[in-house]
Amino acid sequence: MTKRKDVWFILLFVVVVATAAVVWVAPWQGERAPEVRVETLDGERFTLGDLRGKPVIVAFWATTCPECVREIPHFKALYEDYGDQGLELIAVAMEYDPESQVRAMVEDRDMPYTIALDRDGSIARAFGDVRLTPTTFLIGPDGKILSQRLGMVDMDRMRERIAGLLPADQVAALDSPGS
Repeated sequence: MTKRKDVWFILLFVVVVATAAVVWVAPWQGERAPEVRVETLDGERFTLGDLRGKPVIVAFWATTCPECVREIPHFKALYEDYGDQGLELIAVAMEYDPESQVRAMVEDRDMPYTIALDRDGSIARAFGDVRLTPTTFLIGPDGKILSQRLGMVDMDRMRERIAGLLPADQVAALDSPGS
């Protein structure tokens, strides 16, 4: 009888944890992305609303996060493939990441996409108080959050989703020989 109770307890625990994970992610889906002010490493300033009409990836990262560093070549390839077709990719360096360290990594890794500094943590707070990296959001051209991912992104799935958000003629040009 005790073993049965243990099994039920474990199952209940798994259900509670899974439900908590879904509740943490699901509320964002379909909601409008927060209207945040972004300052880039180059000093440029804009709001997320300025990017409406384009698919946008907002990736929270840190130079000290091994998974974040492993994602860089994948994000570079994604941006090189889709940036000219309208994809915006904003890598938001966490508040605790020193600017000099961020600059050094951007130069060392030749990161071609937009790097933002979250100097006061306001961007992370606006996205639900992001504290763990990597955390990545995909925002549709209409400004609504389509997905949120804690941990490394499934790049094949992300490519499929982005291709579905771009005009068909641009995606076809990407798939044609010689592009």
